[in-house]
Amino acid sequence: MENFVMFNPVKLHFGKGATDKIGEITAEYGKKVLLVTGQGSAKASGAWDQVMARLKEAGLDITEFSGIKSNPIIDDVDKAAALVKEKQADVIVALGGGSVIDSAKIIALAAKYDGPAWDIMEEKHKPTEALPLIAILTLAATGTEMNPYAVVQNNCQQVKKGYGNMLIYPKHSFLDPSFTFSVSRDYTAYGIVDLIAHSLEAWFGQGDASLTDRYTTAIIREAMKYGPELLGDLKNYDLRARIMFAATCALNGMTVFGKKHQDWGVHAIGHCLSLIYDVPHGASLSIAYPAWLKLQKDRIPKRIQELGTALFETNSVDDIIYKTEYLFKGLGSPVSLKEAGIDISDERVREKLKKVMVKNKVSGMVHKLDEKDYDKLLEYMA
Repeated sequence: MENFVMFNPVKLHFGKGATDKIGEITAEYGKKVLLVTGQGSAKASGAWDQVMARLKEAGLDITEFSGIKSNPIIDDVDKAAALVKEKQADVIVALGGGSVIDSAKIIALAAKYDGPAWDIMEEKHKPTEALPLIAILTLAATGTEMNPYAVVQNNCQQVKKGYGNMLIYPKHSFLDPSFTFSVSRDYTAYGIVDLIAHSLEAWFGQGDASLTDRYTTAIIREAMKYGPELLGDLKNYDLRARIMFAATCALNGMTVFGKKHQDWGVHAIGHCLSLIYDVPHGASLSIAYPAWLKLQKDRIPKRIQELGTALFETNSVDDIIYKTEYLFKGLGSPVSLKEAGIDISDERVREKLKKVMVKNKVSGMVHKLDEKDYDKLLEYMA
């Protein structure tokens, strides 16, 4: 087992009416608020009305930046950071899913920097301060509400990057499962895939931590049991709550304690699909994970077998790969590029994808990938 420090400063408010005190808590960090939102889902769910009412009751001065995309772009981060400076905002409130909260994290850093936000993503600038961030989650998926990481893409450079900094842990995160009632079946499924994929990135990481592994597989089993039930009953509060909590736990640090690294190779593959074709993040992972397992079947058979024993009561590697693919397919998430409308029988499409994988240096932290592997992965994903 590796040495580790257990630390998470986020104060998580979970349950019905969790945002009732959002106004008075936000006011502790300042009077001028930049409210960051997406493309309308928060208003459709009623979350926007509830949050705005509480913020106004607290006498806060609110400026809204809306329109954050599902695969967030650095251009919007720069625009929002400029608005923060113009309005001299004291605190950022992010109301939305992972893309909104991820964007808000980088906005919080960029607001304290005179250069472009991409400098931060590329670590050309090392931030030493950030505006305080309050997160209100409306989509159970990424776990960003309780971690210090963000993913943003630069369309001009055709690069999608992850970034981590202790400064961007949210001060408070509010999780009311009823705020996810209006999330479509497709995006609910993609969120379930995402939380499973986060857990798998930890499982295939480096290090021997048996209790952490048991916790990781328990999160996946939670998703396997309640995910399909939720997809058949989207307004069920209890099921929404179970999946929301599972998604938070999948990436709040608990699945990595005692291990040296998670892998993140599958996410790197998925980011390329989202970057070029705007494939929803969770959908990109359900396409990439079975292909990655096929690539690794003869390289790490023992670790795959241990996963199969924990989840599927089988140690046949081929059966485990089939059952993983079947799990994603059963949720209604695509498991091939063809299902996502991407035809790589066209050599130009195939070469474009491979070129972007090369440019983004697609690899895992533990299980390294090279250009020969990219060819096999594309074949398996087809």
